Amino acid sequence: MEITVLMFTVVIGALLMILLVLLKGANEYIYESKLGDKKFSLPPGDLGWPVIGNMLSFLMAFKSNDPDSFINSYVKRYGRIGIYKSFMFGSPTILVTIPELCKQVLMDEERFPTGWPQTAVELMGKKSFIGISAEEHKRLRKLTSAPVNGHEALSVYLEYIENQVVSTLEKWSNMGEIEYLSQVRKLTFRIIMYVFLSEASEDLMVALEKEYSTLNYGVRAMQINVPGFAYYKALKARKNLVRLLQSVVDERRTRREKCEPPAKKDMMDNLMDCEDENGRKLTDEEIIDVLIMYLNAGHESSGHTIMWVTVLLEQHPDVFHKAKAEQEEIVRNMPPTQKGVTLKEFRQMEYLNKVIDEVMRFINISLMVFRVASADVNINGYLIPKGWKVQVWLRNVHKDPEVHPDANKFDPSRWDRYPQKAGTFIPFGMGSRLCPGNDLAKLEIAVYLHHFLLNYRLERVNPNCRIMNLPHRRPTDNCLGRIKKNSG
Repeated sequence: MEITVLMFTVVIGALLMILLVLLKGANEYIYESKLGDKKFSLPPGDLGWPVIGNMLSFLMAFKSNDPDSFINSYVKRYGRIGIYKSFMFGSPTILVTIPELCKQVLMDEERFPTGWPQTAVELMGKKSFIGISAEEHKRLRKLTSAPVNGHEALSVYLEYIENQVVSTLEKWSNMGEIEYLSQVRKLTFRIIMYVFLSEASEDLMVALEKEYSTLNYGVRAMQINVPGFAYYKALKARKNLVRLLQSVVDERRTRREKCEPPAKKDMMDNLMDCEDENGRKLTDEEIIDVLIMYLNAGHESSGHTIMWVTVLLEQHPDVFHKAKAEQEEIVRNMPPTQKGVTLKEFRQMEYLNKVIDEVMRFINISLMVFRVASADVNINGYLIPKGWKVQVWLRNVHKDPEVHPDANKFDPSRWDRYPQKAGTFIPFGMGSRLCPGNDLAKLEIAVYLHHFLLNYRLERVNPNCRIMNLPHRRPTDNCLGRIKKNSG
């Protein structure tokens, strides 16, 4: 009897092992067998489990205290070759993790067009920058980047940004305990709303900001459209965003039919005026999708960066005092009759800009960029098959100790010591898909920090609060604290 039970247990165990091996190899069979002999040229790695691929490992790493363990596991197994096969967000994927290969992918729009996961495309919109062709992207980028970058555009927005920063910091200093990150995101959202929808009401801004917060959590989530999951909630948020923005478009069109000129021409006006060489104007869907993408990107990254700069400045008093001394010197050299900073003062903030760059390298608001191979491509002797996704890991480039010595140390002075090579610092991406609002974002962050350093400090309630890394790195209490105004 005992022998029979033992044999049964052994057989069941063996069958389970065989089943696990078959399951583990299912993705390889499905996606690699069709490649024929070319599969032997794939980079090292594995395609994980059926359906979920390597997503569990990814999520476990980013929900732990060591998010870099995901890529480091590949490096430990296969060496620092910078290219590995995986299965991410429902697709066979090539991970690219070192500067020279990242640069090669990002600069080659023809062979590596944008290839975001279906979840992101559904949420941001099929007509947004991440869902359209390279040709269409070039046209829309040209239209939308001019009003947010360049000397003239930045000069237009500078006064508004500064007024909002000064009044908001004063208000926070009288509010007592606040969720600092939440409040900063509201500020950056108000600023980006002014650029794109200058006449938006307070109620509309509150409603849009609420829906964007929900939307953002689903962009990098697994595509599980079931109540309770992030993607399900994000889809509902997108529907609400489309409804709200459609009401604005309808109102603008009604006013145009009545020949009522806008008080101030903004990005929505530019999008409504846009037409190609054949006289084709953008549809409502195209206008709304571009706005959804810009408004989301325009406040999330700036808000989180501002929060982390102020947190890290408080944690590093030497950096704080050096940055503050620079801003005090800038104020001393301003003409007595000048009110507020200009682009001239912004360009004098050399050390502060190094602090901002170091925060973007150290924190990595954007983890990765998504591309897809339009044809079979060979890189460094390895095949990237046509149709496979390519993830460019910005985070790994910024955290690689061979690229940035002592990479886990916050050190703005590194930008004095190490010459910046192309592809080694890419928080806004590279090439034709470089974030079109990067100049406005850096101006916004610098103006905020100028006034914060001169007049305020942050006192956190829970300085050792646990950190979460998805969708962006942040304290779980949203940086609960008080903004204190300096005396004297």
